[in-house]
Amino acid sequence: MKEKLADTYKVTSNITLKNAATKVVIKGAKKELKSVRKKLGKLQDTMYAHNKYAVLICLQGMDTSGKDSLIREVFKEFNARGVEVHSFKVPTELELKHDYLWRHYIVLPSRGKFAVFNRTHYENVLVTRVHPGYIMGENIPTVNSVDDINEVFWNTRFEQINNFEKHITESGTIILKFFLNLSKEEQKYRLLRRLEKQEKNWKFSPDDLKERKLWDTYQSCYEDAINRTSKPHAPWYTIPADDKPTARYLVAKTIYDTLSQYTDIQEPDLDDDIKENIELYKQQLNKE
Repeated sequence: MKEKLADTYKVTSNITLKNAATKVVIKGAKKELKSVRKKLGKLQDTMYAHNKYAVLICLQGMDTSGKDSLIREVFKEFNARGVEVHSFKVPTELELKHDYLWRHYIVLPSRGKFAVFNRTHYENVLVTRVHPGYIMGENIPTVNSVDDINEVFWNTRFEQINNFEKHITESGTIILKFFLNLSKEEQKYRLLRRLEKQEKNWKFSPDDLKERKLWDTYQSCYEDAINRTSKPHAPWYTIPADDKPTARYLVAKTIYDTLSQYTDIQEPDLDDDIKENIELYKQQLNKE
């Protein structure tokens, strides 16, 4: 496919998730992905040498939306030194002794590198919003009971997240945020597959079914979070996730299309002295 996809699924105005596509099938998506991920791998090498920008890829989605396999397939051609993946689960005791953004801040990518957040700082306005009791574990001085976790609290937290992202983009980090938009029916199929295939059993947890009962609540929280935090400097993309090959291709192509717009990303010029003496250095090596 030749068309640009960077803006196709970008959230530029308020969305309603129930109206957003969950299934798009692109013929030849697997083949197209192989092509674009090779380009991404080469581009990352150039970015590493350029040493000016970092890239933060944020992946969110309901359970079974395909985040793990997407990471494996999209970043397969990257040099291992150029990308780091961080999965954020229940905060540790140490993490709870800091503010909620601390554990994300300390693993931000350095210039020239990619970081992939598999679940992200948005868990702090998603899971905790569905289960506000979790906030009590943060031991925040102004929160003495669940009653203190009100709309003012969430407004403040969204403002903090927007400020966090604005700060790091101004320092050279390119942020792309992807919501893998899975249908409830497809999630049911994937959960059943985990139960029916022995090699997939380890992925299943009874908590998956408890969280599934809260589907509508989660969708409402995702919709609100996306609408409040999709900014020109840190956009959200709602990616139809029912067809995994298509979802992987759409994410990879969107990343590549976006980064290709940074025309200043170039390999640095060689020092004039080195450039003038390349043949001499070759001769010295060949004489060994």
